[in-house]
Amino acid sequence: MLTRRSTLALVSAATVAPTSVMARTPTEVMWDDLIPFGVPYSEIVGDGEIDFENDTWKPEYDANATKFNTTLEGAYVRMPGYIIPFVGDADGITEFLLVPYVGACIHVPPPPPNQLVYVRSNQPWPTSGLWEAIWVTGTMSLELQDTTLATIGYALESDSIEVYE
Repeated sequence: MLTRRSTLALVSAATVAPTSVMARTPTEVMWDDLIPFGVPYSEIVGDGEIDFENDTWKPEYDANATKFNTTLEGAYVRMPGYIIPFVGDADGITEFLLVPYVGACIHVPPPPPNQLVYVRSNQPWPTSGLWEAIWVTGTMSLELQDTTLATIGYALESDSIEVYE
């Protein structure tokens, strides 16, 4: 039987419990959500040209390509995509580029920076699953960075990765 004193103690403990103990529900984010409200997708995709000497594509984007949805800074999100591996070992891939479609940045010109997410994960993803669509859950940040493949606009510290179903 709960007494008034034990009920008050239980309520007090719950209000001071660290948020890491409480389960967080991620906000589902789709690729359109990475673009600021009011900027149409057609205005972020640009032309470009092939650099035959280096066998790469040099994309040209307008200023909208580096406009970001600032409400996602620090947000706990869950978003789908495909993996372009950056860092891994025999256990799997731990750092990768999350892209909106298969082959982005490899077989076709890279999407604009506000359509790319650099993921760091403590949970290695098996290299046998590189062509699968996945869900990534974690904390999003705005982090403009240049890599050999593309300029990336977002970063995500991943808590979990799962097959997209």
